[in-house]
Amino acid sequence: MKKLLGMVLAAIMSVGLTAGLAGASTGSIDTTGPDSENYVRFENESDVDVDNDTDVNADVVIDQNADSGNAKVRDNTTGGNAESGMAENDNSLEADLSIDNSSSSNAALNGGNCGCDDEGRINKTGPDSTNNIVFSNSHMVEVENNTDVDFDVDVDQNADSGDATVEHNTTGGNAMSGSASNTSSVMFSLSLTN
Repeated sequence: MKKLLGMVLAAIMSVGLTAGLAGASTGSIDTTGPDSENYVRFENESDVDVDNDTDVNADVVIDQNADSGNAKVRDNTTGGNAESGMAENDNSLEADLSIDNSSSSNAALNGGNCGCDDEGRINKTGPDSTNNIVFSNSHMVEVENNTDVDFDVDVDQNADSGDATVEHNTTGGNAMSGSASNTSSVMFSLSLTN
């Protein structure tokens, strides 16, 4: 009686980030003696781990000051008009931000697909023999996306219209103060795809 004990074949494969793991395992037990024990075992392991850490910080500081000047008509016999001019500030900021981690996530998911085509054959074994062909395929995929987006916007605006003064004249004209204005526009657009 011949016993063929512990014929074990282990194919262990570990991958990082690939486009996929394709493997074909073929096991065959053929023409064994009576009362024999025959084993063929295949182990395929695929382990894919992807970490996407994205940090975006945007700090925007806008300082605007608009002052129309002072206009004075004073100490004249006949004074004309006092008119202060116009002061204006205009500011516009627009930012588009796009974060796309989908290609690495998709690659990880595809990398975890073994696509294994396993085949086992047991043929012409002796009486009272034990024969086993075992295929073990293990696929683990872990994708972790951490995205932190921080927008800080500080807008300081000051608008002062000037003084228009007509004083201490025998005959005085009109006093007109000009306008002072600030305009600020801030717009952020964010697109996030994991």
